[in-house]
Amino acid sequence: MSSEDTVLFREVQRFDQWWLWLLVFISTSMIWYGAIQQLVFGRPFGENPASDTEMSLLLVIFGVILPLFMYSLKLITEVRQDGLYIRFYPFHFSYRRYPYESIASYKIRVYSPLKEYGGWGIRYGSKGRAYNVSGDRGVQLEFNDGKNLLIGSQKPEEMERCMHIAMRR
Repeated sequence: MSSEDTVLFREVQRFDQWWLWLLVFISTSMIWYGAIQQLVFGRPFGENPASDTEMSLLLVIFGVILPLFMYSLKLITEVRQDGLYIRFYPFHFSYRRYPYESIASYKIRVYSPLKEYGGWGIRYGSKGRAYNVSGDRGVQLEFNDGKNLLIGSQKPEEMERCMHIAMRR
């Protein structure tokens, strides 16, 4: 590993909001219940039941793939010697690199995910783009071209401190 690959800060965040997982659990449970009723016990589920093929497909998509997909989502932020690296798995196949030379300023800030960006994830809002998973704190970057990027973090002070160290070198 070269010196520019040295990771000064690394944070892996997952969607861990209880209400989000409650929604996933409820929808998954309903699909499993309906599939068992219809496919195992032969009792059509609902007033306008899906065919067994459709029910099997719903079970695979919403009973298996959706919870696995939600569990796999994670935001990985790394501060390295040569820049800031972001990966929102599984949407980004590799890290997005933001070299320090392109960053005009950065600061910790409190923000409103819903009001400013319309929620969590990879978001676009009136104040630019955001990568966030939970919470309401992060590091706001302003680039030399005037664009903004907010990176949500549970450890914004540590991230900012490591960026400051890396940028001084």
